[in-house]
Amino acid sequence: MADILNVLYLTSEVFPFSKTGGLADVSHFLPLALRDLGFNILVVTPRYRDITPDRYAMQRLDVSLRVPMFFWDEQAAVYQHMLGNRVPVFFIEHNAFFDRPGIYNENHTDYPDNLKRYAFLTRAALQLARLFAFKVDIVHANDWQTALAPMYIKMAYNHDPLLAAAGSLLTIHNLGYQGLFAKESIYDTGFGWDLFKPEFLEYYDQINLLKGGIQFADIINTVSRRYAHEIQTPQFGFHLDGVLRSRSTDLYGIVNGADYDHWNPETDRLIPAVFSRDDLSGKQICKQALQQRFHLQQRPGAPVIGVVSRLVRQKGFDLLAQVLDTLMEHDVQLAILGTGESWANDFFYHLPGRYPGRVGSMITYDEQLAHLVEAGADFFLMPSRYEPCGLNQMYSLRYGTLPIVRATGGLDDTIDDYHETHGLGTGFKFYPFSPEALLDVLKKVIYTWWDRKHHIQAMRKRAMAQRFSWAHTAEEYLKLYAFAKEKKLKGWY
Repeated sequence: MADILNVLYLTSEVFPFSKTGGLADVSHFLPLALRDLGFNILVVTPRYRDITPDRYAMQRLDVSLRVPMFFWDEQAAVYQHMLGNRVPVFFIEHNAFFDRPGIYNENHTDYPDNLKRYAFLTRAALQLARLFAFKVDIVHANDWQTALAPMYIKMAYNHDPLLAAAGSLLTIHNLGYQGLFAKESIYDTGFGWDLFKPEFLEYYDQINLLKGGIQFADIINTVSRRYAHEIQTPQFGFHLDGVLRSRSTDLYGIVNGADYDHWNPETDRLIPAVFSRDDLSGKQICKQALQQRFHLQQRPGAPVIGVVSRLVRQKGFDLLAQVLDTLMEHDVQLAILGTGESWANDFFYHLPGRYPGRVGSMITYDEQLAHLVEAGADFFLMPSRYEPCGLNQMYSLRYGTLPIVRATGGLDDTIDDYHETHGLGTGFKFYPFSPEALLDVLKKVIYTWWDRKHHIQAMRKRAMAQRFSWAHTAEEYLKLYAFAKEKKLKGWY
């Protein structure tokens, strides 16, 4: 890299400090990988209630940050932590906005002032760069919470010596969440009614923060190549497909990396026995422990399909519910770990009573059990309606637990389908989102397990050799940063 770039990375979540989904993992591992490429990168995120100095090694800076809103200014305190001893993470403290029991909601109800909270975060991050005299080359925004950043750069900081020349990248982690608010909240964005227009923030007589970011960002990306295409269609576009198609030449897909330090069967301290691609004996020990923990019949030869997921319709578990009785006519076991929608919690909770010794379910989330399922199961089921990237299929590959996935988003990008003649592939795919298609692929899995063991063994070895590294992902972001800088130099598109 000829030039060292200064990157301001804005995010509403960073693992291990705050997490509701994959954004937190990306906001942890991508900045570290970018720093290893030589970037100067500042990560800015809220200091939520649970992020305390006594829990994490962080210090309060001797600064008071002035954050302009519309008719008024707010003041913020700033804390700092060094992520991985090499990436500074700055936590914006504003008790009225962030000292709350939840991150985005409480008791399943969104905070009504979320627009104001995250507009404040975004402006605070830009003000922090000015305070530190950090001349920004790239502003990297993530999802609707910080999607106003490209608008601020072009509309509010267009003459600022530290920010005006910055290119902007907006990463969409899940298009299903867009930041929709009543139009009367327009002043909370820091803008006025002149930006409440279809080409800016207006969306069916509401404010749509993500739409604004898409319209103003120099470059846009999402977290897999397939998902970048899918979100430009009515089926997956959540009514923004037209806007995204209008920016199609600036829209890219980059698959996330996986955390192989934490998810590695050769070193995993959360499983009863470690194993490797060359010595799978420990996997059989893990399978025995899994069957015991989930009260399944102790049959080493029986195929076990594992699930670790939110049990929601987006993840396709309504399909599994529809085919489960027919599936249980075959010789197979299920180990299900997760919690989600009330109908799913109730349905999967009662399955062990209906199929004792053949279905085990834990309606909760437990990190150690998640590792046990990944290590001990023979197959891992992800029947998603849509999946921007997905991580569990990557972990499953590393543990030799062959994924069964719907061919959508990152699942399609990361899994090679089984070839019945030659035994190639790293997992099993189904295509239409239907109970019939899911049942067909599950029958194929069971048939292959019992009648083509050599194919299973070859696929398992092949799967365990797959790697989706954050270093490679960071290299792909480097290209997008270059595109964003070039686009900014050319001026308004």
